[in-house]
Amino acid sequence: MNLELTAEQRRLRTEVIAFAREELGRDVAADDRESRFPLEDWRRCAAFGVLGWPVPAEYGGRGLDPLTVIVALEALGYGCRDNGLVFAVNNHLWGCVIYLLTHGTDEQKKRYLKPLCDGTLIGAHALTEPEAGSDVLGLRATAERDGDHYRLRGTKCFVSNGPVADVFVTLARTGDRGRAQDGLTAFLVTADLPGVDRTRELTKMGLRTTPMGVVEFDDVAVPAANVLGREGAGYAVFTSTIEWERSLMFAAQVGAMERLLEESVRHANARRQFGRSIGGFQAVAHQIADMKIRLELARLLLYRVGWLKREGRMALTEATIAKIFISESLVSTAMAAVEVHGARGYVADSSLERELRDALGGPIYAGTSAVQRGILAELAGVRGALSGDPGGAARETGGEPG
Repeated sequence: MNLELTAEQRRLRTEVIAFAREELGRDVAADDRESRFPLEDWRRCAAFGVLGWPVPAEYGGRGLDPLTVIVALEALGYGCRDNGLVFAVNNHLWGCVIYLLTHGTDEQKKRYLKPLCDGTLIGAHALTEPEAGSDVLGLRATAERDGDHYRLRGTKCFVSNGPVADVFVTLARTGDRGRAQDGLTAFLVTADLPGVDRTRELTKMGLRTTPMGVVEFDDVAVPAANVLGREGAGYAVFTSTIEWERSLMFAAQVGAMERLLEESVRHANARRQFGRSIGGFQAVAHQIADMKIRLELARLLLYRVGWLKREGRMALTEATIAKIFISESLVSTAMAAVEVHGARGYVADSSLERELRDALGGPIYAGTSAVQRGILAELAGVRGALSGDPGGAARETGGEPG
């Protein structure tokens, strides 16, 4: 396994970093304060090709392989200081686009992928409900067949991109076929359908430039042609995408970790106390050393998942480990960066307090760390480690995508 970047990947990384630094996040502090979605930056991402990186050229994308997409997203997270914008991009790609790529019909792909790539449409994943998050099989939304349509009813909450999304991937119960796994169906639901109501936008601690909200489906007539996969296969559709979500969604966090490390090194060298730079004190130097360790381990875990996916191999265990380690490592690194900078890292005028707030969501979305550890324990052979998982099917449980 050779994880050395190719000349093309190195060139792409350089291009993405330059684009992100020059074009994105110019008003991130104000956008964060106002919880404002940076629509112009979204359009710049679309024009640069970000929204179509994993999509084949025939559908309007660039057709990058999984490892190269990871390299590009890592560079985006490194160069762009607006973590919320990057998170919105990831929700668009791994909560919507990947579903179309892996389970969409030719007609669905032709209809939706190009506008999703060019930024005309914004995608979201409407899964979590007031009484069902990590327990995907506990979803209560229903979709009843009515001729060539389904009547969709239910409430979805904590929907990232929800207040601005044009296309929702959602799961609903379409019957009771014995096994709970066989009673769910995945749908593409467009926001312009009568009965789709974005009832409330939620204010968050961090990642504020990714809008989050509640979406009501009130007797929505969803065309049968908008079923992803087939009726009753929604759980299988959902679980087949979790490797992408758990790993590629966190590539940008590795880039953010590198950015925070570099900022901390610069400050440790420049800031002087007691007649010398604070980097000369072990308490500071060891913080930075641990930042470097976390960064390199996170990158290795992530690139291994990308390599496995590029080779067409399963990577559920590796993706689960990556999700846990990267999300928690970013929190530790952001906290360390605040401590290294002292009062400068704590005040609101500093970007570091925002970085810490943004990082805290990582161990929650895309499946909480507690759920992921239960899944990992079952994958390692511990029976029933994930309490409440029907049939002990940890390998099929995706957790809560946020």
